[in-house]
Amino acid sequence: MALQALVPSSYLQSVSLSFTKVHPNFFYNNHLSCKTDSPSKVLCLAYKNNQENDRPLGNFRPTIWKDGSISSPVLEVETYDKLNEEMKDHVKEMLVASRIDPVEEVVLINLLCRLGVSYHFENEIEERLNHIFEMQPDLAAEKDCDLYTTAILFRVFRQHGFKVSSGVFNKFKDHDGKFKESLTSSDVRGMLSLHEATHLRLHGEDILEKALTFTTAYLKSVAPNLDQNLTKRINDALEQPLHMGVPRIEAHKFISFYEHDDSKNDTLLKFAKLDFNRVQLLHQQELAYITRWMKGLNFGSTYSYSRDRTVEIYLWSVAQYFEPHFSRGRIIFTKIYLLLLIIDDTYDAYGTFGELQRFTDAVERWDINCVSELPEYMKPLFRALLNLFDELNNELAEEGRSFSVSFTKDMMKGVVRAYFVEAQWFHEGYVPPFDERMSNAIVTGTCFLDPAAAYVGLGDIAGIDAYEWLRSQPKIMTASFTLSRLIADLVSNKAEQERGHVASVVESYMKEYGTSGEETAEEFKKIIANGWKDINEECMRPTIVPMRLLNVFVNIARLVEVFYKKMDGVTNPEYLKDHVTKLFIDPIPV
Repeated sequence: MALQALVPSSYLQSVSLSFTKVHPNFFYNNHLSCKTDSPSKVLCLAYKNNQENDRPLGNFRPTIWKDGSISSPVLEVETYDKLNEEMKDHVKEMLVASRIDPVEEVVLINLLCRLGVSYHFENEIEERLNHIFEMQPDLAAEKDCDLYTTAILFRVFRQHGFKVSSGVFNKFKDHDGKFKESLTSSDVRGMLSLHEATHLRLHGEDILEKALTFTTAYLKSVAPNLDQNLTKRINDALEQPLHMGVPRIEAHKFISFYEHDDSKNDTLLKFAKLDFNRVQLLHQQELAYITRWMKGLNFGSTYSYSRDRTVEIYLWSVAQYFEPHFSRGRIIFTKIYLLLLIIDDTYDAYGTFGELQRFTDAVERWDINCVSELPEYMKPLFRALLNLFDELNNELAEEGRSFSVSFTKDMMKGVVRAYFVEAQWFHEGYVPPFDERMSNAIVTGTCFLDPAAAYVGLGDIAGIDAYEWLRSQPKIMTASFTLSRLIADLVSNKAEQERGHVASVVESYMKEYGTSGEETAEEFKKIIANGWKDINEECMRPTIVPMRLLNVFVNIARLVEVFYKKMDGVTNPEYLKDHVTKLFIDPIPV
């Protein structure tokens, strides 16, 4: 079926579609009431025909992590800190020495990024890339670099927001406009490097679209016949492109690959291993603290119907920003999202319609006195939510940043309001049009709450102007969460509908455009690909806000690509087990 017959052509040009703009009043108007005299208030949202005393549960799997399975010896942290600082000085000397040759310098910067240690040298890298790009914007062409090096230069500059022309790859095409067949004879490294670079493409860059098709076909054909390490690296790149992967996970992968590289630098490799283990110990301490905090809420078995996912939600925060100096940010973000997860499951798989009306109204009013109007099981959750935001407000007020907590609280209200909209739809058996469904879905998908909560922990870089920018619903935000919503619904739709759930964006699309599940998936993939192009374009300099603020949205898209690659990783914790083990449990042998 022709694509144009399925969606308006504007959908294919940019993912910043009309349905992704949510009216500001959605977050600030108190337009809901908890009062209802309808008998429907005893209908359970998990299944409409069940009475209040017969609540069907989501039957979510229990946590797979036992208490004490993730711990961090304090003495080891101190030991790693000392060794790490010593090696950091050596690496910094290498970075300075590489300035003799700008190509060599960018290749070294690439290694630092791939190994996950570039955050130590952010200022130096920023200054040097700025200098090189200003002095030699056509560096790859001027130096007559091979495909491998050209692709690295292109990717590194693009990743840092420098709009290097994709025309730099024209020299690898023949007179017919196709990529030279000679590239497929022996240049596996070059083809892999080009493949990784193609994911930084923007709208209208046909040469990179062709390069993606060209390299994908080639790498799939040669991968089975190469050595084990290179085969795994290629398969991983095809399965999860570098640019779309969670940085911390990608760093762990690359350290493993780099160890088997004949041209490896032993100093860099050892530094990367030590630093990974050092940061892992910090993450272990944070996770232990959050686990104690969660237990301290004394919820007991009150919310046994909800998903127990402390480790997985913490992994979500690490995907946002793993660096040590964002420790408080990760803790704040995880606390907020652990409570949100219980609220989500209450609306999806436990609460009756009347109960959800009362809870929605209580959150809207944000008054502890509302607790008396709630069912007993909802009271501890409501108290914990208000207490958490009070504590955050008191803490941030001392730094003059209480505005960040206030904004985040408004976004939390918006999410709860959107949850209730879905509850109403399910209660009424209403399948909304695609645009209407998406407008609400990106809110329940935390399009506005996620960056607001993440910005709380970024410090002064996320000032009032940054939150006002969020309020404007920037293009990168709508692109990131539109593709995130589509990715998540593609893998979770079947399971949710089987247990009883509001119509997903998949079902709304199929009903409105008369498509099959397979056709819908293909069209969503095209919108997702365009969403990544929008994200890439919004990160090109000059940017409206600092790159650190934009990276939150890049990382949101990345973590959804990973968490929902084949299934819902939050609902199915086994899917993320390998990532958790590598990132939080097993240190890398040094």
